[in-house]
Amino acid sequence: MFIDKRMKDWWQATFPKGRQSLVITDAKGYPVQIAYGEKGRGKPLILLHGMGSWSYNWRHSVAALSKYYRVICFDAKGFGFSEKPLSRREHNGHQVIEFQRIIQALCDEPAVIVAESLGGLVALALAQENPQLIGRLVVVNVPVFAEQLPHWSMWLLAQTPLEVMQTIDSLRLTYLFAPLFREVMAIERRRVLFDPSILTQEDIYWITYPFTELPGTIAKVAEELQIAAREIENWQANKPNMLTKIQNKLNAIKCPTLVLWV
Repeated sequence: MFIDKRMKDWWQATFPKGRQSLVITDAKGYPVQIAYGEKGRGKPLILLHGMGSWSYNWRHSVAALSKYYRVICFDAKGFGFSEKPLSRREHNGHQVIEFQRIIQALCDEPAVIVAESLGGLVALALAQENPQLIGRLVVVNVPVFAEQLPHWSMWLLAQTPLEVMQTIDSLRLTYLFAPLFREVMAIERRRVLFDPSILTQEDIYWITYPFTELPGTIAKVAEELQIAAREIENWQANKPNMLTKIQNKLNAIKCPTLVLWV
């Protein structure tokens, strides 16, 4: 793994044991490596990232929460530092099955779940299907009633054939144009911050790291976005979809739940 010498390894700097590895069976029955880190003691609290991001999104939360909980951050399959199996296609709902198996592997009691964006949808679905795994739930900006993908770049990736995205990935074009990629990402991120100055160069480096340094990332993110786009289209057309299923079973969630929208 390449780490710019100017930057500290975020995993090593954040978690006592650095980046750890867990092998689970994915939704199609294949072993897959999941990257995670943990800090603190007590009741398990799992932080689940959203679409196109990874555990680094929780950088400001780990230290504070670890004073009271055993905080666990993991990168979902295909994201961040976790394995990115390019030879097989994903099906909708695989994230829920894999999240269940991660909780079962790492926790011996119901966990507190804090999840954002797509991660929030996954957490809601899991709370409906396997309530015994979740003690408390916090969802942030969860797109339960999404009418479109939230950003133009996501829409663009969702419309691009996967074969094209895999070619871009195999040629490492994001690596070749890493400075430009980071600059575009910085502009887009600062647009949604109440104080754009809080986004540092180190933040941009790590936010974009999987895209520029880890082969397979952009292709797998594009695949997940295409699944999400089909879900929204099916919901709008009243065809079977996971969104409607989650919407119709919200009253099945029995654990204390906090919904945040920022």
